[in-house]
Amino acid sequence: MWVVLAFVSALCLGGYDISKKIALRDRRVVDVLTLSILISSAILCLPLLLSRCCPEMMTGTPFFVPRLDAQAHLLTFVKSCIVLSSWVFAYISLKHLPLSVVSPMQATRPMWTLVGALLIFGERLNGFQWVGILLALGSIMIFSLKNRTPKHANTTDNPSQTKYYIALVLAILIGACAGLYDKFMMRRYDHNAVQVYYTLYQAVMMAVVWIADRTSRQKNTEYRIQNTDRFTFLPIALISVFLVISDNVYMLALRDPDSLIAVVSTIRRGGAVIGFGYGLLFLHEENPKKKIACMVGILAGLVCLAIGS
Repeated sequence: MWVVLAFVSALCLGGYDISKKIALRDRRVVDVLTLSILISSAILCLPLLLSRCCPEMMTGTPFFVPRLDAQAHLLTFVKSCIVLSSWVFAYISLKHLPLSVVSPMQATRPMWTLVGALLIFGERLNGFQWVGILLALGSIMIFSLKNRTPKHANTTDNPSQTKYYIALVLAILIGACAGLYDKFMMRRYDHNAVQVYYTLYQAVMMAVVWIADRTSRQKNTEYRIQNTDRFTFLPIALISVFLVISDNVYMLALRDPDSLIAVVSTIRRGGAVIGFGYGLLFLHEENPKKKIACMVGILAGLVCLAIGS
């Protein structure tokens, strides 16, 4: 069952990536990130309030949110800081780099999670799982190396471009740490409680960041408030919906005592193929043949993971 949940999370993560790219097209990173987290918090506040006000109705349902002790709240706050820092770097890189470059590089995160899973948790993979992981990650790495077209090759000669690649690398490494931390948390605490409270902590932190950013920008005479309408709000709302569903089923998968974070993380990052398809079909991004080959490699790896798990 945990494998099925991992694939559901991957599909939602693909929709999440596309929604981010659309939302960031005409808006600033801090605005999109803050609003999407606030919407996610609003969604998750409903089961939290019902669990506190009507516990007899919610107990036994998949949406019940139990209480956490002080230590659990502290560990959840640490998770919020880790995830939020990874998101900030990921959003910055996504805004300024092509989706079909960001998605495959983000998909290398399971490679670092795999190393941690083997060294820290002592996970052991069977033959099909090893083939699946190596095939998926190998395809991505080959693609990343061959994707250095003239537009992106000399990043060292373009400081503004280089910093976005640095932000992407930081997002990947911090995200890998978040995956290992998730396994640690899910073996000890309820996944609903962790998701609700870590999202609320993020909302508070991003609200402070947004207020500080807005205050500093108001001092600039060129500052103006960007108009919003349903066409810009919709993709931000979809970011929240896709993320809430993806995170919930992902954490639920990790609660299974038989689940392997190395496999779950690889399958989840397999959602990058959805970003590939969107970038090629609707954004007309370059190097379509190489990206299609990468998608085929990832899909083949995911099939092997499904068979082996």
